[in-house]
Amino acid sequence: MKILFTGASSFTGMWFAKELVKAGHDLTTIFRKKPDAYLGLKQKRVQQVITDTNPLFECSFGDKTFFNTIKTNQFDVLCHHGAEVTNYKSADFDPIAAVVNNTYNIKNVLERLCESGCCKIVITGSVFEPFEGSGSDESKAFSPYGLSKGLTSEVFRYYTHHLAMKLGKFVIPNPFGPYEKERFTTYLAKQWLHGNVATVDYPAYVRDNIHVSLLARAYCHFIENLSKSFGMEKLNPSGYPESQESFVKRFSAELSARLKLPCGVNFKEQKHFPEPKVRINTDVLNPTELEWDENLAWDELAQYYRQTYGNNDKS
Repeated sequence: MKILFTGASSFTGMWFAKELVKAGHDLTTIFRKKPDAYLGLKQKRVQQVITDTNPLFECSFGDKTFFNTIKTNQFDVLCHHGAEVTNYKSADFDPIAAVVNNTYNIKNVLERLCESGCCKIVITGSVFEPFEGSGSDESKAFSPYGLSKGLTSEVFRYYTHHLAMKLGKFVIPNPFGPYEKERFTTYLAKQWLHGNVATVDYPAYVRDNIHVSLLARAYCHFIENLSKSFGMEKLNPSGYPESQESFVKRFSAELSARLKLPCGVNFKEQKHFPEPKVRINTDVLNPTELEWDENLAWDELAQYYRQTYGNNDKS
């Protein structure tokens, strides 16, 4: 298929784009900035993507360059993975401004795609949106960012329904893996590689951590099997739905065996829950159907951590 893909510089976006290319699809990837504006980890992700896709820089969803692209090319699927994420963890994140960016010129964009024969639109959702996943009061948004994702979804749902287009929604839980921004699992790996014992402040939260390579396989399978019939289809892929304490023990055991390190952990007693205690996805994946090898995923992750952080840098 010919696919127009936004958000390929993100962690999951890079993995999704590479998996779609690996499956034989022709991707045009959209990047908001100039090539030399991507630095550090983002630069590495962009370099991973542009060698096998048709990159288009200085382009955002709905702008003039984007619109000219859909006027002069015929696509089978629009995968709108990109979203406004600047300071997404902040309580001051502006969800309305984010929705405006995420859906800019959406009516004209979808009408043009529809006219050219593109009837499949796929958006990426988050388990932290309102009414997604399962857990503690899932009717509420997890954060202002989660609210923006939920509102973006509703805007797309409205316009695709109005145009009788197919809408697919792929809902992401908590992915981890190579090329991730330095967050929780990277913190753990860096502590262990530097000979330290890691500390987990919130072990009682129940989350749905998933290998990004499995998530990418599920995404590609979802795109390939999305029907053309009018309506909405959704997938909420689940990985390891368990307490953070259970997941860290799993993570420690897998990396300890591969890194030949103790991978010790100190779990604090959690008494406060500023976030919902439970938020997980609900669709169990079939690794055999997706041709995904769990042991290989752990091997690749350990190797990535060793190569990237296995030095004397104590930062």
